[in-house]
Amino acid sequence: MASAKEFEGPTTELLQTLIRNECVNDGTPESGHETRSSDTLKQYLEGSGLDVQTYTPREGRDSMVARIEGSDPNAPSLCLMGHTDVVPVNPDGWRHDPFGAELIDGEIWGRGAIDMLNLTSSMAVAFRHLADTGFRPKGDLVYFGVGDEEAGGGLGAEWMAEHHWDAIDADYVLTELGGWSHESADGTRQVTVNVNEKGLAWRRLRVRGTPGHGSMPFGADNALIKAAEIVRRLTEYRPIPELDEIWRAQVASMDVTDDVRDGLSDPAKIWDTIDTLPTPVARTCHAHTHTTFSPNVVHGGQKTNIIPDVIDLEIDIRVVPGDQESAEGHLRAALGDLYDQVEVSDIQNSPATTSPFGSDNALWTSVEKHTQVAYPGAKLVPGLTVGGTDARFYRERGRTAYGTGLFSPGMDFATFGSRFHGHNERIDVASLGLSAEFFWGIARDLLT
Repeated sequence: MASAKEFEGPTTELLQTLIRNECVNDGTPESGHETRSSDTLKQYLEGSGLDVQTYTPREGRDSMVARIEGSDPNAPSLCLMGHTDVVPVNPDGWRHDPFGAELIDGEIWGRGAIDMLNLTSSMAVAFRHLADTGFRPKGDLVYFGVGDEEAGGGLGAEWMAEHHWDAIDADYVLTELGGWSHESADGTRQVTVNVNEKGLAWRRLRVRGTPGHGSMPFGADNALIKAAEIVRRLTEYRPIPELDEIWRAQVASMDVTDDVRDGLSDPAKIWDTIDTLPTPVARTCHAHTHTTFSPNVVHGGQKTNIIPDVIDLEIDIRVVPGDQESAEGHLRAALGDLYDQVEVSDIQNSPATTSPFGSDNALWTSVEKHTQVAYPGAKLVPGLTVGGTDARFYRERGRTAYGTGLFSPGMDFATFGSRFHGHNERIDVASLGLSAEFFWGIARDLLT
């Protein structure tokens, strides 16, 4: 029998190597260099005699797959999926080298320590331990170390699903985000497992005007001024909230007053209630219950003394599950009379996705069971991922995919969120051991 403590050492060492590989994905095809970590994982798992395959959508952008074959082709299969790329970093904001992977006061520091090399490492360590001990499952166990998650998966999970689906297919999938926890007012530990994900609808809005000399701005048809009004309207737009059973489960687990809980459950009160909450909490509550619009990029203008005739705005739209309105419908409602003066084009699209959960789902039951190993009496709370993950490529094909790990008591959502894509990203060693034990237990439970 393996224990969390036994898993800490090997998981720490593997995580340090993956961080030092510096697989930074800035969104360009030339970045990422995930082959470094694909090779690391391949070498690590081949040490157990496993057959490991690599897949190359573009030079330097490898993903890898390892498999422990099941004895029954009709038995359910499980995939442990972790991405190997990380987002860019500004070293000036860090107290320690973001790619040094130093162990300081029981924590591993480095870009990717939270997102998500911690889980990529703990999954690999659990997988290898199963192979080393002769694990013979009924259904296949797959380990998928995938690249390009941070740029949407076009050279990673999406490419693999389109070109090598048989290599990565599984009935059940575990990946990011989730696993943080907190204690409720009655002392019960509440562990979040994300079972659905907002849709992605990035749009480019082209705003046109009439060029002229900047010295005579009165009455000018200035595309930048028009674009500024569009941004203002998007910022003030209030779509109808979606308060589904997953949101209500989240609200029930919160340590808030009854008035706040009632307000967060009432479509007529939720906006005003959110406005009373501390900013980090308010942002989370708003994102979980509303389709959101974030104008993040602007291009345009030629010279300081030329009134611009074309401005492009890039808008990050995230569609909450259950929202029946299209992105364009929302834009029309938000912009009013300005909508007909804007050219809307797609940048990236993916629908909102949801996986079944509850006592009649084998993966949910297994996750719940193995959460109890670390936290007896803990309660699972279904959650929503407001960003994008590779889980959607499985859910779109009818597979059950959850975002979860298992972290130490100090890793609540606020702590996790403050380190995610932020300065001084780090993870405690105890969480690495807990997650590895968690994945090891689920695989044994679900596949035998």
